[in-house]
Amino acid sequence: MNSKNGYGTKEILWMIIVAYAFSFAIRMIWVYQFQDNPNFFWNNQFMINTNDGYTWAASVQNILYGMHKTNPLIRDIWANGIIFFTVLFAKITPFSLETIILYMPALISSLVVIPIILIARLYNQALWGLFAALLGSIAWSYYNRTMIGYYDTDMFSAMAPMFILYFLMKSTMDFNLRSALYAAIAIALYPFLYDAGQSIVYAMGIIYALYMIFYHRNDNTTYLSLIIVFVALIPFPLMDPFSYITKVVVLITLYFILKKLSIEQKILMIVSSILFILFMYYGDVFGLILRKVMTYLATGTSSEGLHFYSVVQTIREAGQIPFSTFANRISGSQIGVILSFVGYIVLVVRHRAFILALPLIGIGAFALWGGLRFTVYAVPIAAMSAIYLFHVIVTTISDKKSIYITAMTILTTSMLYPNIAHIIEYKVPTVLNKAEVEDLDALNKIVNDKDYTLAWWDYGYPIWFYANTNTIIDGGKHQNDNFIISKIMQTASPELAANLSRLAVETYVDSGYKNIADTLFKNRQEDQLDPNLLLSELDSGTYAVPKKTRDIYLYLPYRMMRIFPTVAVFGNLDLTTGKEERKIAFYPTQAVSNKEGLLTFSNGIVFDIKRGVIKLGQQEKDVKHFIVTQNTKDGKLQLQSQVYHADGEYVVVYMKSYGQFVIMDSETFNSMYVQMFMLEKYDNNLFELVVSSPYSKIYKLKI
Repeated sequence: MNSKNGYGTKEILWMIIVAYAFSFAIRMIWVYQFQDNPNFFWNNQFMINTNDGYTWAASVQNILYGMHKTNPLIRDIWANGIIFFTVLFAKITPFSLETIILYMPALISSLVVIPIILIARLYNQALWGLFAALLGSIAWSYYNRTMIGYYDTDMFSAMAPMFILYFLMKSTMDFNLRSALYAAIAIALYPFLYDAGQSIVYAMGIIYALYMIFYHRNDNTTYLSLIIVFVALIPFPLMDPFSYITKVVVLITLYFILKKLSIEQKILMIVSSILFILFMYYGDVFGLILRKVMTYLATGTSSEGLHFYSVVQTIREAGQIPFSTFANRISGSQIGVILSFVGYIVLVVRHRAFILALPLIGIGAFALWGGLRFTVYAVPIAAMSAIYLFHVIVTTISDKKSIYITAMTILTTSMLYPNIAHIIEYKVPTVLNKAEVEDLDALNKIVNDKDYTLAWWDYGYPIWFYANTNTIIDGGKHQNDNFIISKIMQTASPELAANLSRLAVETYVDSGYKNIADTLFKNRQEDQLDPNLLLSELDSGTYAVPKKTRDIYLYLPYRMMRIFPTVAVFGNLDLTTGKEERKIAFYPTQAVSNKEGLLTFSNGIVFDIKRGVIKLGQQEKDVKHFIVTQNTKDGKLQLQSQVYHADGEYVVVYMKSYGQFVIMDSETFNSMYVQMFMLEKYDNNLFELVVSSPYSKIYKLKI
């Protein structure tokens, strides 16, 4: 086969259609696997499978239905592309909001096949692009973050930079200023689509400038192109909702002006240099990078005020990953990522414009230290690189088209196989199941939209969407205020839980929605308070809590049981020292054997039912209570309790209806979460149980 044979627009269009259909069809595997599971449906549609998706969906609810009017964190239609396009699809299509947010990730992310194929077409090797598009559109990491139901801005994360890369590469080859304009427009719109990746675009802009100056320093088009690209990179000081449109208009106007004017190269060099300096300064390029690094390295020091626990310490995506995981995420296997690395080197040697893809490769490599989330950027380029290596090998062996297509199909399939195998096994559940949503829907029927539901941040956005109430921590706002919710969940004092709940919500509203913990404790201020004194006053009732202006609800779900030890970490702190207040023991587990009164659990703990002791490794600990709970058919909770040792350090609870044992220390047993969810025991003067099911207990605060 002659590798230089080109393809017309019609053939290219068919390649795009085939690759796009393949990408979407592979994503339909998830739908096929769960189509008969009624627990994943709500309003006759699958629910989404990412928590963060509900923040965007709630903003769409606000625009379409007028919901969440008092939620300070709701965004308008121009805040982000995901909101804009969802609203647009809701208005121009007959589909429900639930259907749109379910399938939109697959519809948008599959567009990545277009720039992959078009980049290959720049070199008259479109078939390479087709095979690469098949792999790049469904490779492990990219699929995970763009699968059906993964309604998040990640659908734009790698797709949009690939369009930018295509136009930048095209401008280095055809030296047409129009290509630079298209790249600039794509750069200008990228923050609207995916602002979290702004540093990637900055890096691509810098690499583009270095490339053009190094290889084409004597051509006027180089500096004309840089002027347009740098203007696109400079943040506009416009805060109106049409700032993105304004920048696009400016770029188009600038393009026509530069096309008409005849300007000396020296002046163009000076102007482009000034714009580069403005970009570096106003874009805060180095500051942006430094803040990103510090986000992952910050641990807290005495000069920063009080010592709160960082969320980054609990998120797997933000930690180092082994090479095998890194390789699987990018290419599906360790052999695959090695082939991709070698292929990229060959690509750069043969087609130097691929140097412009270095930021995407670099940020992907950073995943080894920065965490899983960064691998997604490298996936399309890694796919192009590996398939290009195959392309070079096959065309070297034979130039017959039939041999080329057969060999490339086999080799590409070998790369596709581990990724598709992963997709088949990657059976991600929906964020909540139907029964849990029914509980939130029941809450929705009794609340006002100015009310607050206090819950762990994992459930914040779904509570917005299904219960139409506000929260004080959520998937985006979960820093120091995690201490507040954690303390409420784990305290053994109903008075502290109730008073802190009222104080936190009213302070949040009255302060104009500032960080509650920092406001209450005057964190980092000269008159910083001792949090222990305030908590003591709230516990004793000597603190005058603010007057009630809205209702407050406490959401205690069963699914929080598995993460309760992590939840407790945030509030189990002396904020003045950063040291934990006590050792918390909380072990959800299942029984695996029962021999002669010795109950062995899946985590290795052994419970001697006759003697009332548990064996933790080589240690034996006395059990104070053994409690059995069971949900009856009429929705009641039955309790049976056996006392072993009055001074026992541990409590064993058997939740019979769940087949779940929980072994915990006595103080944790007295916590609000355990008492109110597991046992339905609460202070009737402070709380009222308003929603009760095996999946969640929701209490209304009376004060």
